[in-house]
Amino acid sequence: MPAACDNTVDDIEDIVAKGTSADDIRHNTGHKHVVPRAKRLTKMDRTKDLQADSFIPGTQRIYVKTWGCSHNNSDSEYMAGQLAACGYKITDLKEDADLWLLNSCTVKNPAEDHFRNEITKARELSKYLVVAGCVPQGQPRSDYLQGISVIGVQQIDRVVDVVEETLKGHSVRLFGQKKAEGKKTGGASLSLPKVRKNPLIEIIAINTGCLNQCTYCKTKHARGELGSYPIEDIVNRAKQSFEEGVVEIWLTSEDLGAYGHDINVTLPQLLWKLVEVIPEGARMRLGMTNPPYILEHLEEMAKILNHPRVYKFLHVPVQSASDSVLMDMKREYSQADFRHVVDFLKQRVPEITIATDLICGFPTETEKDFEETMDLVDEYKFPSLFINQYFPRPGTPAAKMPRIPAQQVKKRTKAVSELFQSYTPYDHKLGEVQNVLVTEVSKDRQYYVGHNECYDQVLVPKDEHLLGKLVEVQITETGKHFLKCALTKNVFRPDVPLPLKQGQVSGVSQIYKEHLIRYGGMDSLQKFFDMALVEECTNGPNHTCTIEESRVLIDGQCGQKVLLEKGSNKERFIPKLYSILLNNLVPELPKSNQALHIITGAMMSTQINSMEDITNRLPLRKRRECKAMIQATKYQCSQNHQINTRLKQLSLGRLKRSGFTLETRALQSSNQEVLP
Repeated sequence: MPAACDNTVDDIEDIVAKGTSADDIRHNTGHKHVVPRAKRLTKMDRTKDLQADSFIPGTQRIYVKTWGCSHNNSDSEYMAGQLAACGYKITDLKEDADLWLLNSCTVKNPAEDHFRNEITKARELSKYLVVAGCVPQGQPRSDYLQGISVIGVQQIDRVVDVVEETLKGHSVRLFGQKKAEGKKTGGASLSLPKVRKNPLIEIIAINTGCLNQCTYCKTKHARGELGSYPIEDIVNRAKQSFEEGVVEIWLTSEDLGAYGHDINVTLPQLLWKLVEVIPEGARMRLGMTNPPYILEHLEEMAKILNHPRVYKFLHVPVQSASDSVLMDMKREYSQADFRHVVDFLKQRVPEITIATDLICGFPTETEKDFEETMDLVDEYKFPSLFINQYFPRPGTPAAKMPRIPAQQVKKRTKAVSELFQSYTPYDHKLGEVQNVLVTEVSKDRQYYVGHNECYDQVLVPKDEHLLGKLVEVQITETGKHFLKCALTKNVFRPDVPLPLKQGQVSGVSQIYKEHLIRYGGMDSLQKFFDMALVEECTNGPNHTCTIEESRVLIDGQCGQKVLLEKGSNKERFIPKLYSILLNNLVPELPKSNQALHIITGAMMSTQINSMEDITNRLPLRKRRECKAMIQATKYQCSQNHQINTRLKQLSLGRLKRSGFTLETRALQSSNQEVLP
């Protein structure tokens, strides 16, 4: 694989030397209140030829693969959105991709095995590789992850930085947590750009981590303690989604019921606020909640689940019906608690669907324990049941317990699976007239897929104009996992705009939509921002560049394009570019290495003194990098008096290449750290 520099750039929060305690450091310094942080200098291999001339960010194709829960899927959509907004092409054809972004799941061994196999395949095909998700976060020192760039679960807003550094040949590992006032937050901003896998469905992670200490669970090692998003942020994301044509939102997290315990709000408070902004005909689906934290909100939850814009659906995992096994799992509830939750909701919310999970073969599970679980399934006949064999996950307490023989585990798994297959939960719905929200295409592409008010899967006759519509149907056939229907005459369009196109980037402002009309329906976000920036630089002091427009100076190369396109007017609009940077972007610069690209581009216009004014307002860490570039640039200019003449003659692509060559040389000549 081509590489400019084979470096490993650690997260600033992970730079303290491994195996050295804070007490040891404090003792060695001789100062009681000073804890120095060891810095790892980038090792530059000067024997290798730099490849920067062939590297233009934002032109590569990226393949994104996701394993696991809806939270992981939401993270992947955000990462794809940021990359697409910067010009990268997201592709489903992994053989054609330049870089693979693999977002992993650590819940079960098979998911990690598939993840590892994809890494092997990527290496065999000499693909650039970035990994994300719970596996590298929970097991960062795994042998097969060495030398690979990693994005931590709370660092997805830095995916563009990591991808770009990886394409340069660096290996970057970011594992830090997002914090506000010393407390963990939900993670990256919910307002980031996103490319939805399904333009009609928005997945919103309302919190990350949990309050439990389950002995079998590896996810806790990755997602950590509970961190909740503020209600306002979640509601604003929902509003934005509906403005972009979404008709269904999913709330997801590791434990929905625990939401808000860390920020002194409750799940019902959030849900009532969300219900207020759901348009007529749209729906909200709640995700998974463990019994302990939903028990205290049952009355309010029943009222919310009866709301016409909320699916009568809740995922409440039981894992085992044996109190002794639940105790060994540290699940913090009893079989009686689970029964109380289910019975209460079934009584107060007619026809509600309760989905649940089972683990077969936990190390301390006896035959009697397993029979209790079988009895529970037989009694409630759950329409949605996720049956899992127990897999010991590295580093969990349960992994140290003596295991049940594999054949016994398989036998129990087969027995409960056969029990689940023995009943049909939907027979009583034959002939019913129901309202169904149509959102998907079936896997065999023979039907559209919708869901009724209980979130039962309904196969709808394929008719293109039905997607995103609420339709009235009559059930004509029932199966184990689905209902089939015939359409009646009533079709209702939810009160939302038309959805975004497949692959279109979410999260743009109203000004973008106006420009789409003005410029004939451009679907390129980058082109819009180029146009907006040109206007900003030529329309005089009364035209104000929005934050959305300005931020692209960081995430793209618009500034360099404008420098080239306006040519003879540089003296007029270069100060305007500096003004945008100073007034709008300085707070953003610490978040992105790509900020240095526009700085480098501006330096090439010889406005170095003005750039020094900008760098003096940066945090110290970024200031060092920028000043090193400035010094290197001065040297380059003194060695070549014709540089500005040549730049004016270069094509747009060559201008980009020259800018990035200069940046690489600046870093090499200054021998500075390359920090995220």
